[in-house]
Amino acid sequence: QVQLMESGGGLVQPGGSLRLSCVTSGSIFRINDMGWYRQAPGKQRELVAKITAGGRTNYADSVKGRFTISRHNFEKTVALEMNSLRPEDTAAYFCHAQVVTAWGEVSRPFWGQGTQVTVSS
Repeated sequence: QVQLMESGGGLVQPGGSLRLSCVTSGSIFRINDMGWYRQAPGKQRELVAKITAGGRTNYADSVKGRFTISRHNFEKTVALEMNSLRPEDTAAYFCHAQVVTAWGEVSRPFWGQGTQVTVSS
């Protein structure tokens, strides 16, 4: 089994910064894409940013220039640096990873349980 655990959420004022981290554990042969998604109350879960094993990144238009995703392949972790936070960034943030659990297997999606980010004065 594979586990993902997020940390770093909290309450921050508009214009502030937070750094989210996600650590993985369990039976992992290889991790392909890793990413962060968010879900605000009453809204669908949406992609925030993702990063391939080779380091290619993709961001939602709403966070470009403010958020930065990074990963450490050896440690199997992914982080999201969030700057210039806005009230509309308030949501539960979920870590995602496409994991290959054994040689010859196809990758499967795994999710963390989420960490709350609240941007409010």
